[in-house]
Amino acid sequence: MQAPVIMVNTGAGERQTGRKAQISNITAAKTVADIIRSCLGPKAMLKMLLDPMGGIVLTNDGHAILREIEVAHPAAKSMIELSRTQDEEVGDGTTTVIILAGEMLAQALPQLERNIHPVVIIQAFKKALNDALEIIEEISVPVDTSNDKAMISLLEAAIGTKTISRYSDLYCKLALQAVRIVSQEMSAVSNPQPQSTKGAQQPNGTSQTLKPHEIDIKRYARIEKIPGDSIEASRVLDGVMLNKDITHASMRRRIENPRILLLDCPLEYKKGESQTNIEITDESSWNRILQIEEEQIKKMCDAILAVKPDLVITEKGVSDLAQHYFVKANITAIRRVRKTDNNRIARAVGATVVNRVEDINDADIGTGAGLFEIEKIGDEYFTFITKCKNPKACTILLRGPSKDILNEVERNLQDAMSVARNVMFHPRLSPGGGATEMAVSVRLAQKSKSIEGVMQWPYKAVAEAMEVIPRTLIQNAGASPIRILTQLRAKQAEGKSNYGVDGDSGAVIDMRELGVWEPQAVKMQSIKTAVESACLLLRVDDICGAKSAKQVGGSALAGGAGGED
Repeated sequence: MQAPVIMVNTGAGERQTGRKAQISNITAAKTVADIIRSCLGPKAMLKMLLDPMGGIVLTNDGHAILREIEVAHPAAKSMIELSRTQDEEVGDGTTTVIILAGEMLAQALPQLERNIHPVVIIQAFKKALNDALEIIEEISVPVDTSNDKAMISLLEAAIGTKTISRYSDLYCKLALQAVRIVSQEMSAVSNPQPQSTKGAQQPNGTSQTLKPHEIDIKRYARIEKIPGDSIEASRVLDGVMLNKDITHASMRRRIENPRILLLDCPLEYKKGESQTNIEITDESSWNRILQIEEEQIKKMCDAILAVKPDLVITEKGVSDLAQHYFVKANITAIRRVRKTDNNRIARAVGATVVNRVEDINDADIGTGAGLFEIEKIGDEYFTFITKCKNPKACTILLRGPSKDILNEVERNLQDAMSVARNVMFHPRLSPGGGATEMAVSVRLAQKSKSIEGVMQWPYKAVAEAMEVIPRTLIQNAGASPIRILTQLRAKQAEGKSNYGVDGDSGAVIDMRELGVWEPQAVKMQSIKTAVESACLLLRVDDICGAKSAKQVGGSALAGGAGGED
């Protein structure tokens, strides 16, 4: 079994220059866009991907699909890189950006055939991009991020297109709760509110919106997947969960208001960094070595006992002797915890990770947790440190029938958390359902009439390319693209910029009524990335493999040598 391979070849090592190279790049970009075109919208189709180990992935997440496929063409690789960039930057809109970039390049082809120079096309594209960003800013509305109803409505629009849309309400609440827990250094900023709409906007007036300084969902909002139980059993823990059990059977499994000590050092005999040889001549010397090792452990344990912790968590090992001293002192120990988990525990309970037991002081002890307990779920034991007073880190516990479903839920939950984070940083929303793209398309088409010279054509091409998002939504919903697009264009021409496509029925509808909104940051990033990548690929006028370049260079060198003779 191998990963699905889509070969988009430049030819058997042959060199491509000028128009041929540009057409080759455009064809490759369109091919990649066509792969995931059917994955847009609530009626999106699924892709079944086979990994090299024989496992399968069922998803309609554009980034997850493109991450798995292999391509040979350099332009196709560049397109796949766009999806990764979009995912890292804003965490959503990965399918949109690929479809837009592919369509931008497809619309550039007729301009090249008109013999318009690529540099002129790029200038027009850049001008259109600046105008498009101004249009998006104009049609976007502010949102109050402290309003749960508005935020959940937004998140449902973001993950309602996924396969877990049946449980979207639950996962939106989980994502919002997790993002709020890990938000740091909140400061109030004044935020004017527009007229009331369904779920997304607030009544007229000015409200105080909390502006976060840092929301690190990658490091501090960990998702733990445990197959079994129902999907409704998923929850956000106000603390940390570890797949660990206690080191000794006699240690306590439940402690209320524990004093927690976090260590990054082993509680066992010190071993030499490299191979160590000791020569012993008599039995007493051997006994003395053992005694020194035991004294060393005793000294380390005494330093720990001095601060009276209830729970000791270390990233390294805990020797049997150290466990003995801990059991006598009624202290619970957990060993070999991952560094990332230790950092999250430190943040959740207000502790400091200590590197040497000699440096421990009372201020390093974490007292922010309300409960420590160990539960058995299935065949494994899990440690829960919960009921934290001010948890700046959290664990999202996902339950479900199988690993495949949980993996898909995790991907979609990551998207929802990214959307929530984006809105907290940039509290502005754009209408969804292709309304934003259609508004940009109609207004750019109107502006193109005032542009003089040949730049008018490529500028208008950007306006036509923006229609690809509503058109794809209509096609995926099974409706008639020509009739619906004509209706939508007419609504937008009247200045009704909130009108878009209902992804379920394919009908033209006001997005305010439907309550479908998207973060302005995602929309702007999608268009920026798509136009910039189209400009980059249009600049390419020569594709040569390493082999052909070497051959060309070799023949030139050979000719030069002949001249010298």
